[in-house]
Amino acid sequence: MFVRPIQQLQDIDQGFDVQNSQHKPDNGRFYNDQINQSVLSQNHQQTTPKKGISVCECDDPWTWSRACKSREVKLYGEFGKSAFFHPNWSNGTAAVRGEKILNGGIHYWEIRLSQRVFGTSMMFGIGTAKTRLHVDAFVNLLGEDCNSMGLSHKGIAWYNGVWKQYTKPFRENEATTIGLLFNGVKGTLTYYKDGECLGVAFDGLNNIRENLYPIITSSAAKTEMTLLYTRRCFTSLQDRCRHVILQHIDSLSSIPSLPISHTTKEFLQENVTSVTSSTLQ
Repeated sequence: MFVRPIQQLQDIDQGFDVQNSQHKPDNGRFYNDQINQSVLSQNHQQTTPKKGISVCECDDPWTWSRACKSREVKLYGEFGKSAFFHPNWSNGTAAVRGEKILNGGIHYWEIRLSQRVFGTSMMFGIGTAKTRLHVDAFVNLLGEDCNSMGLSHKGIAWYNGVWKQYTKPFRENEATTIGLLFNGVKGTLTYYKDGECLGVAFDGLNNIRENLYPIITSSAAKTEMTLLYTRRCFTSLQDRCRHVILQHIDSLSSIPSLPISHTTKEFLQENVTSVTSSTLQ
């Protein structure tokens, strides 16, 4: 349940109105307390984890999906990590989904917002494959229902059509970096702004059985978000061994010739994203 009462949002422009504002979420919920977090977040409170977060983490190369995005999102840059929203003008809200499936793991990623921070809603969060990626209206797209949740640049956290003032609004027209820590073990999502931990925003996420993905959205014209940094914790000794092996092979095509079992070869190739494939090929 919510930690404190939810009110109907009044300051969204373009006449957007929250429906069923008293409906309680069933899969996840807002969480307001600063709780004990994973090794990832504990070290991140002092600085962004550019030099590693713990001995149990590694690079987690993924990027935005070219197949799962609005027509109003253009991807460019290295591996398509930069998303440019509404290149000409905006008539609605656009989104792009990340390739990474988050469930069950501990993942951290950072998004750099360009100086064009303004408009009805720029959002960063997670959602299932059912999350809408385009709507011809200026809305808070993440958190409009139980399929997604997210934080807007106005400091408002959304889930299931209801909202909470989670942090102070971002300064408009000022570049900033947003970090997201998804802990699939504890079922929490924590946000960071320019290296400062803002606390846990949502919990109960480990009860969601559908695949969850990173998602970003914007209603403002010519806005840009770039995926800077992606890390994850190892989930098992087997997972750690896979990471070491992949670091010591030249290409994915060499996996079939490795002197290991067929089952192990299949495990090596699991969850290999297009970024990983491009790096090894």
